[in-house]
Amino acid sequence: MRTTVTLPDGLFRQAKALAAQQGRTLGSVVENGLRLELERAERGATMSAAEPLPTFGTGGVATGVDLSDNAALADLLDGVEATRPQRRRVSS
Repeated sequence: MRTTVTLPDGLFRQAKALAAQQGRTLGSVVENGLRLELERAERGATMSAAEPLPTFGTGGVATGVDLSDNAALADLLDGVEATRPQRRRVSS
């Protein structure tokens, strides 16, 4: 099947150079890349349907831990006392 695909100039030049380097056609490089992307997407869909990871302990988040505050989580993991003012999330 023939089709037209619009590619950024840099990507086109890279793909064409790769094809020349490997002695392949540009079409075969594009086809291979598309197959790899589709396989990756399929694996991602399969992974999301996988069994949940096991957990240990009593479960849940420790008291005072705000999973939306990366800096506070990093401090907690580093053993630093929380000295920052607590931020509040505003819903929109």
